[in-house]
Amino acid sequence: MLELDPHAIYMQMALEQAEAARNSDEVPVGAVIVYDNRVIAAAHNQRETLHDPTAHAEMIAITQAAESLRSWRLNGCTLYVTLEPCPMCAGAILQSRIPNLVYGAADPKAGAVQSQYELLSDDRLNHQCSIVVGIAEQRCSEILTDFFRQKRLAGKK
Repeated sequence: MLELDPHAIYMQMALEQAEAARNSDEVPVGAVIVYDNRVIAAAHNQRETLHDPTAHAEMIAITQAAESLRSWRLNGCTLYVTLEPCPMCAGAILQSRIPNLVYGAADPKAGAVQSQYELLSDDRLNHQCSIVVGIAEQRCSEILTDFFRQKRLAGKK
């Protein structure tokens, strides 16, 4: 019997959220949070829709997960996100005590996990996070590249 990689399954769900973001003309980033082998939160970027600079996929998913668990402490959770979290989202991961992060594509301009900063592994802070990088990396990267390419082309018309 073929065993399916849970990381691949949950990242596919995050990619479906990213597609929903793209369909709403939002930057296509998606996130899901898993607790006890079940999805307790699923979200995508909604900054344009909500007119809210904090409405990143991770932030919305963290709020959903906290409500689901009825606790701000998200111990035992794993966050899957298609793009490396920014400093704001990395801070929220630390504040919510999420112990595990899995992300697809690196963000060389604003990544706060490994690319620009290493907030989630900084031992000066009171919480660190286990990190898995590169799950469905090519697809996570492609959806962003395609989105911004289309935006540039539309701007030239």
